Amino acid sequence: MRPSQPFINDFQQNKKMIQLLVGGVAFVILAFSSSYIIPPGHRGVLVTMGKVSPFFAPEGLGFKLPFITSVIPISVRQETEVTKSECYSSDLQQIKVELKILYRLPENQIVRIFRDFRGNPFESLIAPRVSEALKEVTALQSAEQIVKKREEIKAKTLAASRVKIGEILIIEDVVIQDVALSSELESAIEAKMVQEQEAAKAKFTQAKAEIEAQTAIIRAKGEAEAIRVRGRAVQDNPGLVQLQIVEKWNGVSPLVVGSGKGANILLPIGGAKE
Repeated sequence: MRPSQPFINDFQQNKKMIQLLVGGVAFVILAFSSSYIIPPGHRGVLVTMGKVSPFFAPEGLGFKLPFITSVIPISVRQETEVTKSECYSSDLQQIKVELKILYRLPENQIVRIFRDFRGNPFESLIAPRVSEALKEVTALQSAEQIVKKREEIKAKTLAASRVKIGEILIIEDVVIQDVALSSELESAIEAKMVQEQEAAKAKFTQAKAEIEAQTAIIRAKGEAEAIRVRGRAVQDNPGLVQLQIVEKWNGVSPLVVGSGKGANILLPIGGAKE
């Protein structure tokens, strides 16, 4: 029995709808596989059948060969990582240093880094070189100086790290978060610092006493000189004493009362008249 015409028409219509649906799905898949979106702060590395493109893709929407090209987004923002390093001072003391490293990938180097280096660039490129730079710097300083001169150690480590890494990565800053010494070494350094503070205090006290003594000597010399000058003035001018008495007289004539055997009493004349 042959199928009826209505059935054939329905089948053909369904077939067209299925074809349209399949075509639409294929188009959507093709469109998605032919485009990509790079998020802000990232750049894209294009890999086509295992071959890396020498040019990176900027952030935003882009297009690629469907199915055979993949795009790997790589961050060019500043990143922060923490690493620890064991090093030795010039006096052969073991020191553990914790560092915080701020770095970023320059966009003109992301293709090279992706192609030539495996894994996380911090672990493969930055951490080993910063640790090596730190060990070179601390080897020239005593343990005490490493504790006291953290800013100087940090600056030298940062400069040496930048030289070792070169232009492939940018080291923004290196922060020394912690310097761990042995308990014995910490106690010895603390005791030495206390002795230095006490010595500085004693030196200050001694200097203060010397200044006070010199001041007293200068003051005594000044007073002696003043007395000598006054004595010479009196000797050269006998009437000077009488002049000073007259200048200080209040206008009342004194009266001397006494028995001739003991001390005389000087009284004003006005009181005697009363």
